Amino acid sequence: MKRCLLTLFLLSSFAAAEADKVVQGHVFAWPFTQTAEMQPRGGTTKGTEVVLAKEPSAEWKALQEESTSSLEKDRRAILAMAGSYRVSFDFIETMGFAEGYQPPKPYFSWGTEQVQVLKSEEKFISLQHTLVMYFKDKDGKEHGPMVMKHWRQDWSFEDTNLHVYRGNSTWAQQTMPADKVSGKWTQAVFQVDDSPRYEVVGKWTHQGGMSTWLSDTCWRPLPRREFSVRKDYDILQGTHEITITPTGWVHLQRNQKVSTADNKHPKVLAQELGVNRYERIESPSLKPAEVTWEKTGKYWGEVRKAWEAVYAENEKFSLKSKVDDKKLYQYHFEYAAQLEKEEGDIDLAKAKAHATETIKKFLLLKGDHGESRY
Repeated sequence: MKRCLLTLFLLSSFAAAEADKVVQGHVFAWPFTQTAEMQPRGGTTKGTEVVLAKEPSAEWKALQEESTSSLEKDRRAILAMAGSYRVSFDFIETMGFAEGYQPPKPYFSWGTEQVQVLKSEEKFISLQHTLVMYFKDKDGKEHGPMVMKHWRQDWSFEDTNLHVYRGNSTWAQQTMPADKVSGKWTQAVFQVDDSPRYEVVGKWTHQGGMSTWLSDTCWRPLPRREFSVRKDYDILQGTHEITITPTGWVHLQRNQKVSTADNKHPKVLAQELGVNRYERIESPSLKPAEVTWEKTGKYWGEVRKAWEAVYAENEKFSLKSKVDDKKLYQYHFEYAAQLEKEEGDIDLAKAKAHATETIKKFLLLKGDHGESRY
């Protein structure tokens, strides 16, 4: 458990910057602000050096073939996101709307991450992200790998049954008309513990060798980079743009930070631009992700099934933030960590029971007493 918590802490601490140099310089979006005032928050922990891939990937080459159908072209673009990457997360507010607004420090972090295909069907693809981190201490000694299950993305073609975020830790089913999703894919994004985050409709386009998916606008909860430092807003509203490159992919976000403190009149406090780059790497090896998944994958499969049951049985539900002073991911991670230590096959009956009962503890359903949010 300590390893999991340490890894989560380190996720937000990879940005190294010389914040003590007070000089006037150009800061994107705020060119007349003192450079030192806009140094990214994030920390100074350093990772091991990486070797970036220089040649276009086989997935990229397959995507360039002209003879494929539109559906197959979309599938190849989604599958091209699998691989080993150096990932950077870069966010900056570009404008503010609150009286007396002052731009906060930008955010920057990075890590090394394996993206693997959990399932690939004609109209459904599931991609699992796993962090595999190698660190260097102040003496240059390397430590790791630290392996942690990260987020998951599920892609569904012409899906009419979405589960969308409604604010206040609440998700609800949304039925889309067939004509509104014709030729489009939904991307459903899940937290590290496989609980829902957001789902949104978008369309892939393939022109001039450029494959891009552009989403509709959607709500989602505050990201980890924000919920521990910001209390003035509760909804991140925006669009997503994913573009495949010869050696990776780029995820652009255009976000508005929204406060719903006044339910009748939600207020946009600021606008933000995010650039997340996934650059393929040749080293270090991220194979430890596969080793961990071999030991824990069946348990996480039971967790996904438990969530499928929640979606099937409830049109709307909320989640408690903690149970017995522990978060949902902590219960799941502790169980998965124990499985990594055990020899032999997993007891699927026990795994299923643990996954189901753990999620049930955190659910708030309509009619519940006490903390029910609707």
